[in-house]
Amino acid sequence: MNKNYVLDNVKDFHLNQVLECGQCFHFARTDNGLNPDEYEYEIVARNRILHIKEEPSSDGVKLIFFNTEDWEYQTIWKDYFDLDRDYAQIKQRIIQADPRLESIIEENSGIRILNQDFFETLISFIISQNKQIPQIKQVVNNLSTELGTKFDVTMIDRLSSEFDSFFPNAEQLINATEDEIRMSKCGFRAPYIKDAAEKVFYGTISAEKLSNLDDDSTRDLLMTIHGVGEKVANCVMLFGLGRRNAFPVDVWMKRICEYLYYDEADTPKSIIEEDAKKRFGQYAGYAQQYLFMYGQKNRIGVK
Repeated sequence: MNKNYVLDNVKDFHLNQVLECGQCFHFARTDNGLNPDEYEYEIVARNRILHIKEEPSSDGVKLIFFNTEDWEYQTIWKDYFDLDRDYAQIKQRIIQADPRLESIIEENSGIRILNQDFFETLISFIISQNKQIPQIKQVVNNLSTELGTKFDVTMIDRLSSEFDSFFPNAEQLINATEDEIRMSKCGFRAPYIKDAAEKVFYGTISAEKLSNLDDDSTRDLLMTIHGVGEKVANCVMLFGLGRRNAFPVDVWMKRICEYLYYDEADTPKSIIEEDAKKRFGQYAGYAQQYLFMYGQKNRIGVK
């Protein structure tokens, strides 16, 4: 197959902002970085691989999905990149809730929240604890290479990155020993990964079961997995279950919100989360992304 699917004049979308904001980890940038207006990536998601490029266009950006037919874009990538959602309206509502975020939203106008696979998101954010993004990406790739299903030859021929395997499913992980999982350099998280895989494989936890629960019950059930606390559970809800009102609070988000909303006073994470949901409503998860960028730009909480 050598057929590309092209979208022109895509608004409110920038490929690098979507992929590099810390919500997904099985991708690689493959361009040389010399052209600041063009980005090229390879992504492994939903048991598919994608080579995608962004170029400037007259009104937005052009997206080139290499070796992608119409059915694949329509059934997989359109939903994965959340391309049917009106992000202009979302950004307007967040600015109405806090006008201080307007400039940072303009600077990061292309962020979108991906619709990712639940199980891969769960394992990825278990891995993410106390690790930097390059380390998380390496562990995710190691797990895939060592325990996942290998690409077929035609797929490998289409890639220039080091990827050669899909992320392992729950059955592949429960069939691996903790020592084999630990070979991915996940460290102390190996038993947590094993426990999560067992609970998903045996149906104790599933995306379908969680979809029938309210937010509090969903979070509580996710937290029955060893090593999953409130922050990881909220990340899974936001990035793996489509709960766009979820508001993950880590140490950095705590400092940012204390600076903006609590006169820098020490404030419990539960209060920060509750107030964020009141302030931003159904858009709290999107707002969390912009707040993080705001904190980075203004070096909030940096000692």
